[in-house]
Amino acid sequence: MNNQNWAVLVPELTCRNIDVSKKFYCNIVGFSMTFEREEDRFIYLDLGGAQLMLEERHEGSWETGPLAPPFGRGINLQIEVEALQPILDRFAQAGLSLFREAEEVWYREDDIEHGQIEALAQDPDGYLLRFVEILGTRPVASPGPA
Repeated sequence: MNNQNWAVLVPELTCRNIDVSKKFYCNIVGFSMTFEREEDRFIYLDLGGAQLMLEERHEGSWETGPLAPPFGRGINLQIEVEALQPILDRFAQAGLSLFREAEEVWYREDDIEHGQIEALAQDPDGYLLRFVEILGTRPVASPGPA
């Protein structure tokens, strides 16, 4: 991978066990490992342009306050995927439950709505991941008489 392929914003998540996280993100979610620094317990992942860095917690980590599971409270990471069903199937095969089952949702932007099927899951450290399959756009339905 060269700098031209790096996303302009790449979250780096602290994890408790890099091996457990690697198995989850690569085998269940479907990320590919772009590179790894075993000596730092660090991996760089990519899934269709969605990129994450994972590093095992260690002395000297960049922690701005107490860190306790579940990690990442208050944030969810939206990851756009070509097809949501294969990920859901791998979760089911692994016996993993979802935080929120897949559902179709539409979000308004001015006079159009953007549709997606989304499902939410937590990774082994509790980070909330929102997987979305894009459905397209439609005009906002005009409001009925008041």
